[in-house]
Amino acid sequence: MAENLKGCSVCCKSSWNQLQDLCRLAKVSCPGLGISKRNLYDFEVEYLCDYKKIREQEYYLVKWRGYPDSESTWEPRQNLKCVRILKQFHKDLERELLRRHRRSKTPRHLDPSLANYLVQKAKQRRALQRWEQELNAKRSHLGRITVENEVDLDGPPKAFVYINEYRVGEGITLNQVAVGCECQDCLWAPTGGCCPGASMHKFAYNDQGQVRLRAGLPIYECNSRCHCGYDCPNRVVQKGIRYDLCIFRTDDGRGWGVRTLEKIRKNSFVMEYVGEIITSEEAERRGQIYDRQGATYLFDLDYVEDVYTVDAAYYGNISHFVNHSCDPNLQVYNVFIDNLDERLPRIAFFATRTIRAGEELTFDYNMQVDPVDMESTRMDSNFGLAGLPGSPKKRVRIECKCGTESCRKYLF
Repeated sequence: MAENLKGCSVCCKSSWNQLQDLCRLAKVSCPGLGISKRNLYDFEVEYLCDYKKIREQEYYLVKWRGYPDSESTWEPRQNLKCVRILKQFHKDLERELLRRHRRSKTPRHLDPSLANYLVQKAKQRRALQRWEQELNAKRSHLGRITVENEVDLDGPPKAFVYINEYRVGEGITLNQVAVGCECQDCLWAPTGGCCPGASMHKFAYNDQGQVRLRAGLPIYECNSRCHCGYDCPNRVVQKGIRYDLCIFRTDDGRGWGVRTLEKIRKNSFVMEYVGEIITSEEAERRGQIYDRQGATYLFDLDYVEDVYTVDAAYYGNISHFVNHSCDPNLQVYNVFIDNLDERLPRIAFFATRTIRAGEELTFDYNMQVDPVDMESTRMDSNFGLAGLPGSPKKRVRIECKCGTESCRKYLF
């Protein structure tokens, strides 16, 4: 919402609902916000704070939206029409009773610690819902993002900004491609081998958009200068995430993770690794800080040489939350589209196998590929990763918690 004054427009930091709440608190009608004398005294349940059963009558302590905690009131169940909130309250209550090794049957009264937990859980759930809305408002891709935490009381990350493409750091320039292809049909009748052929490489995809190159070979997609359109089969990564994904809290101490809500076919594009592009020197400096925090999101762009690094700690997309596995279902590819500087590839994740709906997405932070089996001549001599982008920077010996049969016990 904005306030206009003499041609100026000033954004309001409060949401529409917050402004409506302020009107009700001040008992002021505001037609612009849809608050009239008719609905000025309407009450909406924000969340439920406590529960008790007197004789056979159930009562709930209600926190009213827009009103302070001191205005919360006990209400009989028949007065409440918030079916979804009631169901969630009892679901949280039952789960917490089981966690505390108590019977799952609802007691007649809740002890203070249990009631406090349910309030904290309700507040957390609202915070995660707001974060989910924020993520979906910022995403430019088709796939929706949901957020779920049924494990602990952790809320949204405090220092994370969702972005859809690389954020270029100081002193780094992404040069736009100067030419594009002139194909009538890039897949079946490519002119001069299309964009991949112009760079002496193979066409990456089949007619279903699945990658058909070996891991380590680069992908060259059609760009903004090409004559082909949006539906060109050589435009896959640039269309962004197409699957609905869920950021969820893991129950085995690995923090946040990402699971797919849809079946993903083998060799299909899943997501990019997005963050801030920085120099390797800056990455070394930041890495010392991240080491002390016990986490790192630094990903070397060492397709031809180790000059730049992607830092997804503060700026990133959903790949920020993808966990490591020694037996991953995602494989990394270098991709070139509107920038052909081989020191600055885009990093894309493709499915190594069919991934079921509900399955967690993972990639190997310390990937290894046999150079003898690779066709690419652009192999990284420092790490022997055969043209693959480097894993997040290796500094400290970190224990692996992936739990797979092939677990190496340590990430690095």
